[in-house]
Amino acid sequence: MLIVFALAALCSGAAAQTIRTPKGYPMYYEVHDGDTTFFDTIDPIWVFPRGRGFKKSGDWRREYRLVYNFNKIYPYALVGRKLMAQVDSTIAADATKRSQRTQYINQVEKELLSLFTADIKNMTTSQGLLLMRLVDRECGMSAYNIIKEYESGFAANFWQIVAKLFSQDLKTRYDPKGKDSKIEELVQVWDAGQWDQFYYSVFWEAPVKTVINVDHLKSEVKKKSSKKR
Repeated sequence: MLIVFALAALCSGAAAQTIRTPKGYPMYYEVHDGDTTFFDTIDPIWVFPRGRGFKKSGDWRREYRLVYNFNKIYPYALVGRKLMAQVDSTIAADATKRSQRTQYINQVEKELLSLFTADIKNMTTSQGLLLMRLVDRECGMSAYNIIKEYESGFAANFWQIVAKLFSQDLKTRYDPKGKDSKIEELVQVWDAGQWDQFYYSVFWEAPVKTVINVDHLKSEVKKKSSKKR
């Protein structure tokens, strides 16, 4: 009797199982002399050597610092590109007058300061300079031209003078094949989705993610109320 109940339970359980359709697609194969060979296409991967070989060069400390700073700073450049596109789109869509545009830019500036002042103050000088290079790459404008476009020529010239006191030039454009080639290599690794593996190959630890909880700006162009006649 126990055997009957056990068989009945097994049968009912088997009947209740859902038939699963396998996902994917059949692999291509060829048969040669009785041997079957299967073929498939896999996504490419990047293989990084242990230690990256930085210590073989005299600038290995600089290389390590660049990788560390890039991991921390690049997300800010990506957010900057997104927010700048939003500002440009808002100005173009609203066909703002000069006074409205100035008021809107001032409002955006205050919002950006409230969002990022604390983060920027915690950046080192080298991280701040790297941010300028990456913003140029992502936004297609030098730091000088960004200030001139959204603020004024006077403000741009002022900050250009300040930058030169620290042997920097806000007008210098991003050069992916020249002095910014090492930065560009890191960007390519990031875009390929291999950054975590690359960072681990350098420091033998997972990268600390920079989380920026800013998706869009709240600033808007204030419409002038029409006067009643």
